[in-house]
Amino acid sequence: MKKNIRNIAMVFLVLSVALTAEAQSRKHISNFSHFQSYFNPALTGYEGSTIRGFVRNQWSGFEGAPKTYFISAELDFGELAGEEDPALMGKNAVSANMLYDTYGAFRETELLLSYASRVRLTEQHNLRLGVGLNYQSIRLDGNSLTTEEQNDPTLGQYIGQFSNMNVIDFNLGIALTHAKYYVSYGMHRVAGGKITSGDEFMDGYPTAIMVQAGYRESISENLGVIFNAFYRSQKDMKDNLEFNLKALLMDRVWVGMGHRINYATNAQLGILTNRLRIGYLYEFSTGGGYNLPGNTHEFTAVFNLFRDNNRRSDNQVLIW
Repeated sequence: MKKNIRNIAMVFLVLSVALTAEAQSRKHISNFSHFQSYFNPALTGYEGSTIRGFVRNQWSGFEGAPKTYFISAELDFGELAGEEDPALMGKNAVSANMLYDTYGAFRETELLLSYASRVRLTEQHNLRLGVGLNYQSIRLDGNSLTTEEQNDPTLGQYIGQFSNMNVIDFNLGIALTHAKYYVSYGMHRVAGGKITSGDEFMDGYPTAIMVQAGYRESISENLGVIFNAFYRSQKDMKDNLEFNLKALLMDRVWVGMGHRINYATNAQLGILTNRLRIGYLYEFSTGGGYNLPGNTHEFTAVFNLFRDNNRRSDNQVLIW
């Protein structure tokens, strides 16, 4: 009993440090390569028209630990027009994304509408530009504040009551894409979260810069290798650098591993069916991060609306 109380107290201490007085949180998605367009609107429709979702249970087994749920729909107008290779030939794509996140005393709902336009540079390269409208609704449960949060001059005034804050902002992105690789640069909350309504229990929401890159190669008929990297920078938070390495076997099963520098390592497993790909990721804390006894489980799913998970050329790799 004493051990459980000590572990729970440690989690709340970590949460209070990680969230800061402004109630800011960082949404980690270890399978980030399956959700490129959430981080950068320019990558909307990069893999065609899809429905995507994930569930992430971080530090499982502890009350107040972060839980994240996400669903999105992407529509590529090139596929609707019947283009032979819409990823290269299509010009426009749109998406709608919803993320629901719980962490300690906070409940956050994020709605994101994105649009991407593509300019064909060469026979195999596209320059993609994207913009997104971001709406966040943050609910604070004053009955669940930790001792540290209760002593905070901003959050402490909401003890014993529910409060709501709404933020409207914009996302921007640019990307260079190829069938085998991509490089992208995106910005979340360009206005710094200054357009708000409701209670003000956080002082803005700083702009976040996100850089993504990936490379994939078909080694043989039954083996493809995929590497992805992700870097994120935001004021008042430590920079985030992570990578994933996967092997796709027989175009039907993938295995892989990933690492978030100084924080966590993960193992991945997934399968591809005719239209659907499903993945599971197990993550544990390592390095200089908080070595919490609870681990993280992440389940992902991507459904293709108009095309099958089959190669259109001999050297194509089907996933990122």
